Amino acid sequence: MIDFKGHRVEKDIILTGVRWYLAYPLSYRNLEEMMAERGVEVDHSNIYRWVQKFSPQLEAVFRNGRKRPVGQSWRMDETYIKIKGQWRYLYRAVDKEGQTIDFLLTARRDKKAAKRFLRKAIGQHGLPGKITIDKSGANTAAIEALVEETDHAIEIRQIKYLNNLVEQDHRAIKRIVRPMLGFQSFRSARITLQGVELMHMIKKGQMIMIDGQSLSAAERFYSLAA
Repeated sequence: MIDFKGHRVEKDIILTGVRWYLAYPLSYRNLEEMMAERGVEVDHSNIYRWVQKFSPQLEAVFRNGRKRPVGQSWRMDETYIKIKGQWRYLYRAVDKEGQTIDFLLTARRDKKAAKRFLRKAIGQHGLPGKITIDKSGANTAAIEALVEETDHAIEIRQIKYLNNLVEQDHRAIKRIVRPMLGFQSFRSARITLQGVELMHMIKKGQMIMIDGQSLSAAERFYSLAA
């Protein structure tokens, strides 16, 4: 259970603020105004602290037995995220149904970063049978290195139209991140993206519900803190 002790604001208000920020294209000041209209006086800096504190905890609960299995045919790509005025790289992968496999924010786009991402994804979901990528030599080298290390055959496909699926999926994340006006630290970017990706997966129906409950995406998010 996630501990909300020590906060002067009620748990439900905290979770609502966190979810709104992660689910919709809003700034912290937008949320401050929206909550004030509903009679809740809270500074935007407090909402920032809630997001930073609870996003990793909620994502950890989701990963620990609440995330649905994914397919063995992966689409892997990276997109750009601006941090303190510099472009960094968000590695992401989806399966052929568009379900999120994993994600990783890195400072560089190279073989080492691609390999770190793949190891993270494999640690959660096991080894895939196929990985579709673009023409990136670094991604190819990372997959080939893993094949050599694990002695597991992975088919590498470099087919542009097949990778459109993950490229389109990037847009859902960028749409939420864009109004945030740039991140000021790598750590805050990494944590915030954990939450954004979590909410995106919940919206896509990737959360296992206990006892087959039929809940909205918002209710599913809140249930992680129960």
